[in-house]
Amino acid sequence: MINLKELELGRQLFVRLKEKFPEIQFAGIEESPYDPDAVWVKIVKPVDEDRRIELGEFSSKISADILDDYGYYITIASASPDEVKEIS
Repeated sequence: MINLKELELGRQLFVRLKEKFPEIQFAGIEESPYDPDAVWVKIVKPVDEDRRIELGEFSSKISADILDDYGYYITIASASPDEVKEIS
């Protein structure tokens, strides 16, 4: 189960990514089906392959900082456009 701090950090991760990659869209925050200690911020990623690579590299640095600072493993996962939600 995702706790409030994980939700907060997941939203912060998305906001930081959105600043650099305005084309991404939010699709939710959920527990990884593979690891109950991991949280996924689901996003619709850029279509352009170079932007996707840049997004992955930038996101991994932020995720590593979150893990170092707070002890939570929070990363991004791909979503389809029909999963898009308003961030709350």
